[in-house]
Amino acid sequence: METWLAGGPKPNDTIIIMKKTVAAGLGVCAIAMAFAAKDPVIMTVNGVDVPRLEFEYLYNKNSQQQINPQTLDEYVEMFKLYKMKVADARAEGIDTTAAFRKETAQYRHELAAPYLTDSVYLNSLVAEAYDRSKQEVEAFHIMLFKTRDPNQNVLLRSRADSLQRVLAAGGDFARMAGQYSQDRGSKDRGGRMGWITAGNYPIAFELEAFSLPEGKISEVVESPVGYHILKGGRHREARGSVQAAHILKLTQGMDDAGKAKARAQIDSIYNVVKANPDSFSEVATSNSDDRGSARQGGMLPWFGAGEMVEQFDSVAFSLTDGEISAPFETPYGYHIVKRIAHKGIPSLEEIKPQTIARITNRQDARYKLVRANQTAKFAKKHKASLNAKTVEALRADVSRTGLDSTLYARWTQLPVGNMALAVIDGKTTPVRDFIAAIVKLHSPASSEAVNVLNERLDEYYNNLLVEAEEAGLEQSEPDYRNLLKEYVDGSLLYEVSVRKVWDRAAKDTEGLKKYFEANRANYKWSEPRAKGVLVQTVNDSVAGLIRQRALELAPDTLINTLRKDFGKEASFDRVLASKGTNAIVDYLMFGGPEVTPSNSKYTVMFMLDPRVLTEPEEVSDVKGLVTSDYQNEFQAAWEKELRAKYPVTVNEKVLRSVKKK
Repeated sequence: METWLAGGPKPNDTIIIMKKTVAAGLGVCAIAMAFAAKDPVIMTVNGVDVPRLEFEYLYNKNSQQQINPQTLDEYVEMFKLYKMKVADARAEGIDTTAAFRKETAQYRHELAAPYLTDSVYLNSLVAEAYDRSKQEVEAFHIMLFKTRDPNQNVLLRSRADSLQRVLAAGGDFARMAGQYSQDRGSKDRGGRMGWITAGNYPIAFELEAFSLPEGKISEVVESPVGYHILKGGRHREARGSVQAAHILKLTQGMDDAGKAKARAQIDSIYNVVKANPDSFSEVATSNSDDRGSARQGGMLPWFGAGEMVEQFDSVAFSLTDGEISAPFETPYGYHIVKRIAHKGIPSLEEIKPQTIARITNRQDARYKLVRANQTAKFAKKHKASLNAKTVEALRADVSRTGLDSTLYARWTQLPVGNMALAVIDGKTTPVRDFIAAIVKLHSPASSEAVNVLNERLDEYYNNLLVEAEEAGLEQSEPDYRNLLKEYVDGSLLYEVSVRKVWDRAAKDTEGLKKYFEANRANYKWSEPRAKGVLVQTVNDSVAGLIRQRALELAPDTLINTLRKDFGKEASFDRVLASKGTNAIVDYLMFGGPEVTPSNSKYTVMFMLDPRVLTEPEEVSDVKGLVTSDYQNEFQAAWEKELRAKYPVTVNEKVLRSVKKK
């Protein structure tokens, strides 16, 4: 982190400082002041106390990041200016703008996230997932796909319930799978999906498949894509994953003659690779109908059980590394497989990141478990509860009328809108606040509308509890408090510096010119520079027309007009270059060797208004340096103003107690 975050930008740094995405919640000052009552005040800036711990944190952080750390007294002077600039930012109202509030709120949530996570509970879910990854399960199911129509899905669920009742009473699973299942990959095989591994299917399906005893029929399982009825299958130790290459001759959609031809082709190919195994990659590239893998010599990504059709899976896992299979058939056609490598199941630490990513994805059923656990934990801590009477009345109303504008109007008007929805830390949230958060939802009267309401209510209540927990982090977590304050003040410092120094100087065109003229002696070059407009064009005829047209144009419109007039027949670039920095300029202006243009269609090169300068002739020739120095003038004037405007008192006794780490 740059020093400026802990004491304001130094004059020579103003050009290179980049904005960090900084922010943190509003109301930080009030909480920090409350905390300061327990912590000695090291200084007061414009009436705002700075606690010793805040100063100590920034002082030590700054010391660790400097090659030659400042003394305490040197840092104090820089810190005073830093706090004065933050005070000036607040006086300018920067902390009240919508953009600042949005940015700070977003960062506050990001910074708080690790403190709000129940790592013990999350790790327990990871461990459960890892235990499942040690096994493979033979899966059977009957599936009905969901539609986009909620009412149609209600009917599908009812049909799935009817099928489940028949199966539970002894119905023939294989026959009913063939008749009713919509999963084309398994219905014709009695619902058999083959052997599957954990982590590849919706979690509700996975949990049921891995826990269901062999031969038992499940209740209806809902996943994001459909309704499933499972039959328990066998379990075995997981085999890990393999990497393989294959050659495929497609047969899908072919008649018997076409299939016979494909079989003859694969047999012929097999004889070639069997005689010369090293030719497998080349043969796959030339002959496989799987053009995606053929481009890679037939190579497929690593895969585990259940990720390929069962026939392919069985053959690939049965081979040894380097072994090539005989031709075999799958629903896609005839294959020859060469197994490349094999690896066992990954370790717990290896699967942890991707498992946590799955668990915390809103589409995963475990996300609700994590949220429910968090809600229960925070509700207990903050003595929180939902008002059962209000919730039941709202559910009943939604069940009757659905989620629509009429319902929203009823539940926002007084006195109904003032009914208590939740109490957290003794503070009541009226139901109208929740209604305002869901007012864009629309769903006709149905059980689905109630489900939508329940989901949004759970989410809203959790958000209220998270906000309550975040509000207390500044008191309970010193690291959080310090980072929060540092980023808020850093953001304010950046924005006020842009306003008072950087943009103010950079945009003052006339001021920059005057400053350059008054300080020409400060801007010297150690070697001359060539200046002008470099032209590259297609032939001498066009070059003549360009020279003639250039005589008619003013310098400030020259390049844009020429580009418009001559289009792709020429290129125009304003240059200011010392010897050795541009080969074409060296050739044209400094007697350098002849060069060939990078664009072969441009055969003619010359300069418009060419000259060799020994010193800058205008501010644009050294604009970066002039702007930096001009900003320093504004910086110095601003700091003088700050010292006069904002009083600072330092508690010397507390200052001397600061511990340098």
